[in-house]
Amino acid sequence: MTSVFHGLVAMNSLFAASAWCLARPTRLSAAATAVASVGWLFFNGPIEGRVLVVFSPQHGITESDLLSVVGVAIAVTGWWRWRRARDRALSVR
Repeated sequence: MTSVFHGLVAMNSLFAASAWCLARPTRLSAAATAVASVGWLFFNGPIEGRVLVVFSPQHGITESDLLSVVGVAIAVTGWWRWRRARDRALSVR
């Protein structure tokens, strides 16, 4: 069972990694954001919020699960921006 403290630490790590990836898109910042997004799914239990979609009485998509989707989108965008900048730098040489 996770505590509220662990959930808040996971949420803060997701926010910090996302801000880093948006400010400086690199492989490492994109990977950190992706890892924090997956970690958030495991530790968000105590602060999940309302259930948006119900699959079964024990499973569903909650409001806080959407933060992971946004985090993965930021990670993919950061990775794409890093690759594009790297390819541009290589083509100039």
